[in-house]
Amino acid sequence: MRKPIIAGNWKMNKTIDEGLAFIDDIKARVKDTDVEVMLFVPYTLLKTMKDYTKGSNIIIGSQNVYFEDQGAFTGEISPLMLKDVGIKHTLVGHSERRQYFNETDEIVNKKILKAIEHEIDVIVCVGEKLEEREAHREAEVVRTQIAGAFKNVEADVLNRIVVAYEPIWAIGTGKTASSKDANDMIAFIRSEIEKLYNEDISEEMRILYGGSVNPSNIEDLMNQDDIDGGLVGGASLKADQFVDLVNF
Repeated sequence: MRKPIIAGNWKMNKTIDEGLAFIDDIKARVKDTDVEVMLFVPYTLLKTMKDYTKGSNIIIGSQNVYFEDQGAFTGEISPLMLKDVGIKHTLVGHSERRQYFNETDEIVNKKILKAIEHEIDVIVCVGEKLEEREAHREAEVVRTQIAGAFKNVEADVLNRIVVAYEPIWAIGTGKTASSKDANDMIAFIRSEIEKLYNEDISEEMRILYGGSVNPSNIEDLMNQDDIDGGLVGGASLKADQFVDLVNF
């Protein structure tokens, strides 16, 4: 059985003090959950929050990683730097990275391969824009993203990878795909993983939904057969809402 994940993505929010206060607020309230609890936080919070959550069930991860170990890449963060502060999880290919920082499927793939090389687990994000869905191209777009992301990724490391389906038109807009639409797309992603590898791998892979996930829709989403959790933006910034999501 696939273990559910509730992962918060704080994006460019919270200072160190605010982050530690958040942990103080949620730690006792999420400790008995059967859900894997993750928070992807800004670089400035990584070491402090990793140390502060030691011994708890809260996993702290990076929002990004670069595909080189070191070098003249101003503003980037390498997998060696993440490992140096104890970080073993990262997001890759978030829609905002693709949209605002021009990340291509090739770049996403290189980041996945580099992270896995250094034994850093990955949540890789895929999803279509509004105009692509309105043109009924969502399957084509997501198929291309999945094929690009998993290029040259060997089957024996797939236990280190989680997929998050994020329809871009639903991120931060208050809009959300219906639970059926979300499940249908995630089932489609699972079928694409099966084509690339095999049925056993596709059934084992955890696939999350992201896109205005909140306490009012989480139960309906999690009741779907193929949805294994949520990648949460705005609702993960508020302790009470995040606790409600984890304890759905």
